[in-house]
Amino acid sequence: MEKIGMGLVGPGFIAAHHIDAVRRLGYVDVVAIAGSNKNSAERKAAELNVDVAYGSYEELIADPRVHVVHNTTPNHMHLPVSMAAIQAGKHVISDKPLALTSTECASLRDAAAQAGVANAVTFNYRGNPLVQQMRQMVAADELGAPIFLHGQYLQDWMTDPYVYSWRMDPAKGGESSALADIGSHWCDLVEHVSDLRIEAVLADLTTAVKTRYSAGASAEAFSRGDRATSRPVEVTAEDLACVLLRFNNGARGILKVGQVLPGHKNDLQLEINGLKGSLRWEQEKQNELWIGSHNSANGVMAKDPSLMNTQARAYAHLPGGHQESWADAFRNVIADAYAWIRADADPSMKPPTVCDFAGGHRVCCIVEAILRSYQEGGAWTHVSAGQA
Repeated sequence: MEKIGMGLVGPGFIAAHHIDAVRRLGYVDVVAIAGSNKNSAERKAAELNVDVAYGSYEELIADPRVHVVHNTTPNHMHLPVSMAAIQAGKHVISDKPLALTSTECASLRDAAAQAGVANAVTFNYRGNPLVQQMRQMVAADELGAPIFLHGQYLQDWMTDPYVYSWRMDPAKGGESSALADIGSHWCDLVEHVSDLRIEAVLADLTTAVKTRYSAGASAEAFSRGDRATSRPVEVTAEDLACVLLRFNNGARGILKVGQVLPGHKNDLQLEINGLKGSLRWEQEKQNELWIGSHNSANGVMAKDPSLMNTQARAYAHLPGGHQESWADAFRNVIADAYAWIRADADPSMKPPTVCDFAGGHRVCCIVEAILRSYQEGGAWTHVSAGQA
């Protein structure tokens, strides 16, 4: 099998997981990484056991051994890095959000389609085997038509005001913080699992920690800054959000998002209710799927390939009783993205677990509609087909 060359730009928190995922595939060579400067890139390359380090993304993209560019830079760099890779004819796998605005996302979507390159946004929760089981059960009408879709994505790593990163800086992270960072995952997940579309939103947002303290450099996710050298920074982006939802089939929904909630480490939950039954998946109990019934006992389906739908079974790699993890789900999405690359990026061959740039654009449009809803005083705001 011919090896595919991979290069990564932006070796921060998530970079190690991208590299681990592609190495597990067995047919991908990690050729190089690029950072904001040569010295930092070399340090990260040594940590990640990568032979070549570049001090700029332009150098990495110009390397003929690199066929796929993984863009894990801060949000404000997503557009220039991904666009440069597309223009060089390279396939692109981008961290979310795809770009800072829906206009930027649309430009990347259109450029990738015109260039005929594979393009993916790492909404990695799609790759969990029981998420795929849930999706297949909804598609098989085991719940009936969904009438209520609700859930949350709650974390606590930003509770401490001495946590400050580029995510809170609108120039680097964008207008939204918590919604763009983690709410986007939930919006993608609910549409992927249900095959419905969020049609309109009504939002109430707030910034619970209005003053943070920065030591001058952005901390990696889930890390804290130096208290002794920190200075106050006023924050305007939301860290807490409540959103009412309307779906295109008439169903209603509720989403809660927050990153300042003590005890909630990575509390992503999705529940879908129909008149025949209900399903709930919780990321912190990701090897279980709760199944609710009106006229019989409720149950919990443990991840077990022998009991799963045929299509979902492909995403479970261990026998029943052997727990699979966040990293395994991430690897599943990366594997499907590379399967699409190996199929010459034929649009008809894109696996459903891969969120392409069109999907990344749609999620950005949803987040922007939520922001507009709040800015307009809590008004129902439409996510139009033209926007997304």
